Amino acid sequence: MLKQRLITATVLLLILGAAIMAPGPWPMLVLLAVMISCASWEWLRLVPCGQACALILALGLLILMGGLSASLPGAQPATGVHAHWATALHQSGWTHAFEILVLPLAVLFWVVAAPRILWRVDAGALWQGGRPVVLGGLLLLATWYALVWLLMHHGAGALISLWALVWVADSAAYFAGRAWGRHKLAPRISPGKTREGALAGVAAAILWLFATAAWWPGSYGELLMLKRGWAVLLPAGLILAVWSILGDLFESLLKRRAGVKDSSQLLPGHGGVYDRIDAVLPVAPLAVLLLSFG
Repeated sequence: MLKQRLITATVLLLILGAAIMAPGPWPMLVLLAVMISCASWEWLRLVPCGQACALILALGLLILMGGLSASLPGAQPATGVHAHWATALHQSGWTHAFEILVLPLAVLFWVVAAPRILWRVDAGALWQGGRPVVLGGLLLLATWYALVWLLMHHGAGALISLWALVWVADSAAYFAGRAWGRHKLAPRISPGKTREGALAGVAAAILWLFATAAWWPGSYGELLMLKRGWAVLLPAGLILAVWSILGDLFESLLKRRAGVKDSSQLLPGHGGVYDRIDAVLPVAPLAVLLLSFG
């Protein structure tokens, strides 16, 4: 299992590295679209949808994201010139719908509805009919747009550093929980998570923001510091870390309802794509709103 995990991780890192080093945004845009499409297929397999429905809708979402990406004018700028990418994004009319509707609705769900669902361990009426299908489309499209926005406005460094914040928080929570965890965080949803681990994850996220703001030019931490000031990094790290835990717990609830351990086996040794980006779903839209508004 360990060998399989290492092989998969190596291949994924090579693909990601190649996309980052490419002179234009298209390799990363394609990677983001494929990633979100795979996660949407896995989401749909966890809710009342059906295998054929899940495949058709995931392919439809991939085509939609591909078409929207292709509509970006001038999306092949000179290497390293991110201002042209941002201009291209702003010139595309569909982006306004995402900024004024899709992103705020997704953040509203994670702020209001998701905590209530997790507290009650019950999605209630939200999980009836086609609502979970629509919800998945909303949340995944919001995540996709948020990641595209970071890439096109600020480059791969901002995107990767935000992903890394989620990974750092998750890793700190895992190791601290194993070492010192005594009190369960959400035993009815994910018995392995502890309050001690969650606190360590929050602390690690805050430290990551401060460290990258100081030493990583172009990182999300530096961008947020320049936009909002040093004082904002503490509450921002706290909020983003808590929301990453929220996303992780929400997927755990979906898997528990579906009676599965992993969202799929698309990534040998690692489970599914959704398993790897579950915490990114609430973090990415909120991170963009923190950076872009005001």
